[in-house]
Amino acid sequence: MKRAAWCLAFAALPWGAGAQEKVNQGSLVLQDFAQRVAAYMKIHRAAGAHIPGLKPTKTAAELERHERALAHEIREAREGVTQGNIFTPEITAQFRLLIGETMKGPPAVRIRESLKQAEPVWLSKVQVNMTYPHAVPLQSSPPTLLMNLPELPPQLEYRVVGRSLILRDSEANLIVDFIRDAIQ
Repeated sequence: MKRAAWCLAFAALPWGAGAQEKVNQGSLVLQDFAQRVAAYMKIHRAAGAHIPGLKPTKTAAELERHERALAHEIREAREGVTQGNIFTPEITAQFRLLIGETMKGPPAVRIRESLKQAEPVWLSKVQVNMTYPHAVPLQSSPPTLLMNLPELPPQLEYRVVGRSLILRDSEANLIVDFIRDAIQ
């Protein structure tokens, strides 16, 4: 009986409802992100169906041709798409919150060191549907930072470019979307 009364009293606390609402809102935002990524992957798969597949004995030239053809098909399907198509303002805010919490916690020192040790990557211009320049290295993203971000399909990856977080299609070498100043 005491336990039931305690549970009722705990559930009636004003902060309990607000905390639940905040958690649910963050969850809804991440569900929206997952749906947007799934919609992009549908475009990616449809674009891949329009180009010839790679042969098992693929050469570097064949890989590059395939990458360019896939990127071309995706660009056509996403014509007119601008920054924020996947990283909406709400999703951007949620990602900044997740990244900010990671950068404040105990792993922050390791993340900052990892970013300093890796060759910093800067692009003068970052744009949706832009080919990631082959001459620019792909800076690895610290695993501790990635652990706090939603999981992606194998064809997509998070990359750090300067202080921005980009969503990159690794098969098409295409910038799908990005968040400016995501890494503080």
